[in-house]
Amino acid sequence: MADDQFSMAHIQGSVKWFDPAKGFGFVISDGGGPDILLHVNVLRNFGQSSVADGSRIEIVTQNTERGVQAVEILSIDPPARGDTPVLTDFADIGADTILNTPLEPSRVKWFDKGKGFGFANVFGKSEDVFLHIEVLRHSGLADLQPGEAIAMRVVDGRRGRMAAEVKAWEAGAENTGSKDK
Repeated sequence: MADDQFSMAHIQGSVKWFDPAKGFGFVISDGGGPDILLHVNVLRNFGQSSVADGSRIEIVTQNTERGVQAVEILSIDPPARGDTPVLTDFADIGADTILNTPLEPSRVKWFDKGKGFGFANVFGKSEDVFLHIEVLRHSGLADLQPGEAIAMRVVDGRRGRMAAEVKAWEAGAENTGSKDK
């Protein structure tokens, strides 16, 4: 029985809630069972510091003395968006245009979740890019930390240069130089 106590499993489910300030949250398995602890360190190993509530997630879990915990994240999909634009700023920009805009490796300058916005800089460029909380949520993120490396799709919006989508750093690093593909 001791072997079963610490067994691992591949689980698909959804993020029940995640609080970056507390450093943890919980996942609900599609197969039922107890809530699964999701620690910020596991999320950071995936390349993110937060995840939006309701995001679809695929994880490897382990039964521990303290309950079921996520030990590895395999994938995260943001909550369903629907057909409406994330912000009215993007109403005149087609979804295809946004999706065809390359991901650019960037670094968070600052982000205030309470205010609902912040700024980042694309590597090699000094201009500030506006980050709105709703774009984060629709990208599957809940918060950003100063200095955090991310990838953004940047468009010209009504407020100037704006992030239309934000992803983990690895997505931008993988797409650098891939415009010819």
